Amino acid sequence: MTRNAPNQTGGDGKQYRKRQFQGGRGAKRQRTKKENPVKEGSNEEVLLADVRALFAAQKLADAPNRYPESVPHTPEVVGPAELDSSPLQNGDDANKKKETSLPGTFTEIEVNVVELSSTGDGLALHSSSDQIYVVPFTAPGDTVKVKVVKHFEEEHYSLTDYISVIEPSPLRDDSRINCRYFSKCSGCQFQMLDYETQLKHKKTIVEKAYKNFSQLPPELLPAIEETIGSPLQYGYRTKLTPHFDGPPGPRRAEKHFEKVPDIGFMEKGRRITLDIEDCPIGTDAVRMGMKLERARVSRELDKYKRGATILLRESTRRVPNDDPAALESPKDTIKIATSKNTDFKSCITDNNGTSTEYIDDFVFTSIAGSFFQNNNSILPTFTQYIRDHIMPPESESTTQPRIKYLIDAYSGSGLFTITLSSLFTTSIGIDISNASIISARENARLNSLPSSQCKFIDADAAELFKSVTYPKDETVVVIDPPRKGCDESFLSQLLQFGPRRVVRDMWKELLCLAGLKKHEVLML
Repeated sequence: MTRNAPNQTGGDGKQYRKRQFQGGRGAKRQRTKKENPVKEGSNEEVLLADVRALFAAQKLADAPNRYPESVPHTPEVVGPAELDSSPLQNGDDANKKKETSLPGTFTEIEVNVVELSSTGDGLALHSSSDQIYVVPFTAPGDTVKVKVVKHFEEEHYSLTDYISVIEPSPLRDDSRINCRYFSKCSGCQFQMLDYETQLKHKKTIVEKAYKNFSQLPPELLPAIEETIGSPLQYGYRTKLTPHFDGPPGPRRAEKHFEKVPDIGFMEKGRRITLDIEDCPIGTDAVRMGMKLERARVSRELDKYKRGATILLRESTRRVPNDDPAALESPKDTIKIATSKNTDFKSCITDNNGTSTEYIDDFVFTSIAGSFFQNNNSILPTFTQYIRDHIMPPESESTTQPRIKYLIDAYSGSGLFTITLSSLFTTSIGIDISNASIISARENARLNSLPSSQCKFIDADAAELFKSVTYPKDETVVVIDPPRKGCDESFLSQLLQFGPRRVVRDMWKELLCLAGLKKHEVLML
């Protein structure tokens, strides 16, 4: 049985409950909201690394002005915390520490963009403080007006909304922008930049990824080559997935749509769907499919009680020019004639349908809703680059045995296993998805590759090396993992197996690099 704390009479004659240390229960504690920790491999972690580097650089740049001439200093070895307590020149306002007060949220301010982060956002400075302002859709050298959205004071950065350009950077040319939704849609970030500038930035992203996340000493960091450009900068994407939200308000499952919802992609910085009628980075077939699907949803709106994602996936039917079928003009199809063939490109909207793509003389089928490289135009160049570099230099081949075997981990529908098969005695692909393996085996058949030369296994990649009997000095491993990257079990088995060479796609997942530093790695 719980007893209530007795009341006491104060000097004013009023009754007061005892405080907690006197036996009373005390005031109710207020909960403090905890910030979610930064997830490893997330955009936030990548952004924070860039913010910290810029913040430290700004501190070092300010350091010479903070010391009297009589005080010797070595700013190159002084950390940011030490710089904050450095002596100031008396009476020199220009050398005083910047104010630490930050503008209120939703305040509009002018900032100067000094660099691009690896996430694609501009990193900007304001004269009032050392805070870094993250600004989307900007270029280094821009002076822009922004709206402050949220401060992360401990991390020294603030998120902002882009409003307008006050003074454009020499790098900016808004006539390059081919989309009316640019600066609102979260899909594209660099349309105002020259393509060569974009390629240089992508090289910088890879360099910073190695530096910040590989855990390798500087002397082991590889030199990054120039980025190979895509033949197409618009009209290249063979898959888009626009979506729409369910009816607003509570009990959404019991409601019907009163009007056609916004159908498109997320607005930058908000959990709001932006209505998008056309997307110029999609292929002509995908853009056609987008218009058809928007019209279909409008007609069939009464069938929906909740939101949905729409699949738009290009598929190609190739016909030789001497075939009478090449003269056809099917409805809802994009017809493209070449010197040898005529391609009929359509848009598939069924996730379980089958899409077909051609890469040089290779043909690939896959489940429409599954993953396949979305930029078909670059795949001939991409796969040829791997073919040209996957083998060791000729000077090495005279002292070591010839590489005969290929292991394609996370093979999907067999892109690398099949396109590289001619270089090896045996190629083996492995994927956890049974549907992908079924597609891969069909693709091997379509490309006239016998199972003795090219085979596929349905299994977890982490179990792969338990049954591998290939000599490690005669084997190359291709790694193209999903977005979450390789798990520790796979990496430890890979290191234990110790293949002669490793080809690594999707550089974003850099946990491999710390463990693979003893092996020869070709990073793509």
